Amino acid sequence: QVQLVESGGGLVQAGGSLKVSCVASGRINTYVLGWFRQPPGKRREFIGAVNYWGDGTHVVDSMKGRFTISRDNDKRTVYLQMNSLMPSDTAVYYCAAKSGSTITSPAGYQYWGQGTQVTVSS
Repeated sequence: QVQLVESGGGLVQAGGSLKVSCVASGRINTYVLGWFRQPPGKRREFIGAVNYWGDGTHVVDSMKGRFTISRDNDKRTVYLQMNSLMPSDTAVYYCAAKSGSTITSPAGYQYWGQGTQVTVSS
């Protein structure tokens, strides 16, 4: 069993930056850790993921260049660094975990955090 707890969300002005974190407990050996978001009134969307070793990351094209994913296994934490934030980035941000090594697909995530709210004001 894997438990995930996000933190670091909040209110930020457009153009600003924010780094959200997700601490994992339980056995996460060989687990891919991913980030998703769900804007108000919209479906959840995949942001990207990082492999277990932290040397392989993927961010979807629409967010590439602004969002970066990293991982610190010693701290059992995955991070989402968000820069040049826009009001359209307002969403609940979730981390998730799945076994295996595929970082480009949003499918197969088995464990989810409770989410952290990020609000970007104009």
